[in-house]
Amino acid sequence: MNKIKFTPELEKATGEIEYNMTNDYMFRALFQKNNNALKGLLSSLLHMLPEEILSVEITNPIIIGEAIQDKEFRLDIKAVLNNYQQINLEMQVVNRYDWPERSIGYLSRMYNNLQKGDQYINTKPAIHIGILNFSPFADQPIFYSRNLLMDIVQHRIYSSKFAVNVLDLSHIELATEEDKEWNLDFWAKLFKAKTWEEIKMLAKDNEYFTEASNTLCDLYANFNVRERCRDREDYELEQKYLHDTIAKQENMLAQKDDMLAQQAKELEEMKYHIHKVQCVFQNAGDEEEILAKLEVLQHEKRGSVMSIVARGTKQDILMTIQEKNPILAEILPLTLEEIFISETEVAGYDIKNFIS
Repeated sequence: MNKIKFTPELEKATGEIEYNMTNDYMFRALFQKNNNALKGLLSSLLHMLPEEILSVEITNPIIIGEAIQDKEFRLDIKAVLNNYQQINLEMQVVNRYDWPERSIGYLSRMYNNLQKGDQYINTKPAIHIGILNFSPFADQPIFYSRNLLMDIVQHRIYSSKFAVNVLDLSHIELATEEDKEWNLDFWAKLFKAKTWEEIKMLAKDNEYFTEASNTLCDLYANFNVRERCRDREDYELEQKYLHDTIAKQENMLAQKDDMLAQQAKELEEMKYHIHKVQCVFQNAGDEEEILAKLEVLQHEKRGSVMSIVARGTKQDILMTIQEKNPILAEILPLTLEEIFISETEVAGYDIKNFIS
C-alpha cells in the first residue's frame, strides 16, 4: 500500500508537462534531490528488494538550478550503492549512433578504480545503466537488456563486475513478465508521461513513483530548473541538426563518389571500344574503302601515314585494315582527351568553341 501522498501542488497540477523526466537535466536533478526515489528506481533496475539497498551516495552532485557554462556538461548520475557497487545512470533521448562504444567508454573509466598497491581482486563492480528513448540495436530491440562479459560458446559469465544495462523507452510493449514484476514498464511510462494527469494516474499506487512525481512537480515550479531544462533541449536540438547535416553531406559525397566511379567505368569501357591506329596503305583507294568500312570518329593524314580513331574492338579494326595488306598497321595509345575530342566532334560540336 502506498503511504506517500501527492503534495497539494501536484494534486492541483493539470495539463502538459513541457520538461518531463526524459529531459536529462530534469532526470538528473530529480534523482539527486530525492534519494528515496533513486533507491526505488535502482531497486527495479538491479532487481534488488528495496530493503537490500541500504545506501545510495551520489558522488558527482550538481548545484540544482545553477547555470551550466559548458553545454556538453555530462548529466549522468555517478553513485555508490551500499558503499561498494559503482553505478553510472544516464538518461539519453537523442540517438548519436554510438551507444555501445559510448557506454563501454563510460563503464571502463568507472571500473578502473584501483589505487596504487591495491589487488585486482578488490576491484569494485561497476554497472552502467542507460535509459534510452531509442534502440541501440534497432533490428533486435529489447525493452530491458542486461549485458555481461561472456564466453560466446559456452555462455559462461567471464565476470559479473563489468556490466551494461539498457532500458529502451521506445519499446515498452516488449516488456517481459519479469520486467513488469519489477515495475520497469511503469517506470518507463512515468518517464515518458507528458501530462500531470498521466503522472498521477501512474504514480498513485506506488510510493517510489509518488516520491518521484512530487519531486518532479517541485522542480518544475523552479524557474531556474526549467531554464536549465530548456538549455539542454536547445543543445540536443543543435546536436541533432549537426548530426543530420553531416549525415546529409556524407550521403551526398557517397552519391558523388558512386557517380564518379560510374563515369570512370564508362570511360574505361569507352576507351576499350575506341582505338587509334596508324597505317600506311599501298594506294589511295584502299584508304577510302577502309574509312567507309570502319566507324571512324576522326582521321588525318600526314604524308603517307594515316591516323584513324575508330569505334570497335582492337581485333575487328585491325582485321578490317589487314584486308588491304597495308605497308604499316599498328595500334597507338589513346588518351582520354583524344576520346573526348573524337566523341565531341562526332556529336557535331566544334572543339575549338570549348577551348576558346
